[in-house]
Amino acid sequence: MLRLPVLLLNQNYEPLTILKLKRAITLLILGKVDMVEKEDGKVIHAVSISYRVPSVIRLRYYIHIKRKEISLTKKNVIKRDNHQCQYCGKKTGLMTADHILPKALGGDDSWENLVCACHECNNKKGNRSLKQAGMFPLKKPKRPNYFTFVLNEFGSPNAKWHPYLFQC
Repeated sequence: MLRLPVLLLNQNYEPLTILKLKRAITLLILGKVDMVEKEDGKVIHAVSISYRVPSVIRLRYYIHIKRKEISLTKKNVIKRDNHQCQYCGKKTGLMTADHILPKALGGDDSWENLVCACHECNNKKGNRSLKQAGMFPLKKPKRPNYFTFVLNEFGSPNAKWHPYLFQC
């Protein structure tokens, strides 16, 4: 239970990161955070006190965080697209990164020009444009936000987090 994910918000309710319950309880005990949302009916017991299990906590003070840039790599393109081929929707098998506009036709290495593709679709498209190949991505590729990239590690977010997440 101490490994349950807890959403940490900045003082202005901006999502910062996801903590494990053990760290969230520690921050609550130290008085550094306030509980915003709690898990219904869940309580954690210590020797002399019980705590309601938090789902969302907020820092009592604002911290300025310089967001890290997510490096453009094949692994991160596949991760951004949730290991799903953006042409056929397949989620199994080996995946690669495909240039929407091939380099031979003037395409570049950018978040907006790379999508996750299965080997079959990648070979079918070849060195042609989308129009020439008659293939189109399921969604328009874009640079991932740092927090949504972190959120993908945890799968679908807790329903209590939705009001605090800008993407839901």
